[in-house]
Amino acid sequence: MNPYSRALRLARSLSSAGYDVEIAAVDEAGVPREERDGDVVIRRYVPEREARPSAWPGIHQARQLVLWPEADRGWFRTLRRQLRPADLYHACGYRTIGIALEVAAAARDLGRAGRVIYDVIDVQLQTPAYDRLPGLVRTVHGRRERAWVQGADALVTVNDPMAAYLATAWSLPAVPVGVPNCPTRWTPPATRPTHLRDATGIPPERAVVLYVGKFAEHRGLQEAAEAVLRLPDAALVLLGFGRWTDQVRALDDDPRFAGRHFTLPPVHPDAVPEWTASADVSIVALPTDTKNQRLGTPNKFWESLTAGTPVVVGRQLEVMRDIVESGGLGGAADAGDPADLARALGEILDAAPDEREAMCARCLRISQDRYNWETTVQPYLDLARRLVPPAA
Repeated sequence: MNPYSRALRLARSLSSAGYDVEIAAVDEAGVPREERDGDVVIRRYVPEREARPSAWPGIHQARQLVLWPEADRGWFRTLRRQLRPADLYHACGYRTIGIALEVAAAARDLGRAGRVIYDVIDVQLQTPAYDRLPGLVRTVHGRRERAWVQGADALVTVNDPMAAYLATAWSLPAVPVGVPNCPTRWTPPATRPTHLRDATGIPPERAVVLYVGKFAEHRGLQEAAEAVLRLPDAALVLLGFGRWTDQVRALDDDPRFAGRHFTLPPVHPDAVPEWTASADVSIVALPTDTKNQRLGTPNKFWESLTAGTPVVVGRQLEVMRDIVESGGLGGAADAGDPADLARALGEILDAAPDEREAMCARCLRISQDRYNWETTVQPYLDLARRLVPPAA
């Protein structure tokens, strides 16, 4: 929660609907243990120290199998002792649903409603990190997640196609509620911002291609960098964070990418649209190895539409591709082929000025009319009210 846009938007909406809201997060260096966002309280809990791992690899592998998600067990223990009982728990992803079910049961023993919403932000066992695990491990993890699903009072996820897939894959009695993580409505100023150029020194005549989000493997970062080199005069700006930050920044100083590759730190989610609006085009070049990727709609996609910035997406990213192609909001290309990505980017950048302006206007219009948080959160608030009505 440093910060996490989806949790922040949900918390703000619940607070506006009359709930007292706390975001329970993991403590980390450089941020306060407690702070407020309006009426929302953000508390960061310090994980208890883990026991020293055994030197025998078999013990470590057994812990990974039995204690999934093992990395969060110290945080779980802290929450059991310190988290105050609540009427409604929103579990953001597989790393939180197990402890949410535990503390909800304890809250019910104390007379609270203790209802749980499981937010399936990723089909975790269909992500690259888990898709290659041994069959036995995936089976054990899958059974545990199904138990969590059955224990939750309701499920939500990131869009309607993902919800339909989960309903079939998990044989659910009802389709989960789709809640796309769109930003709130945003109106650009009369003169487009120049934040990215100001921060990097990219000259006005050079086009700006933007990637926003995590720096990690399986994100298409190298393909995007290579694609931009194939354009006659463009630069790639990467705005974000993650464990690949050093590798990404190394390209900034690589002579081959001189003046064509810039890495910037993340900005607050509330500021992302205006930074995105200072790009000429954005790129979502995720690989398409798993169902989770093909059905996903990551934040960077919605942020681009909100900003009125056309977007190039991978052709096999079917949900985003259909939105882009049906609305005339950008282009699609083979995410693994820098040459094809360059073609799609070039078609947008080389379009006549009036065509580009019309594309930007369509992005803004569809975000104002349909893909905005004010619209997408309403089914979630209806669900929350059915589970636990806010205090009068």
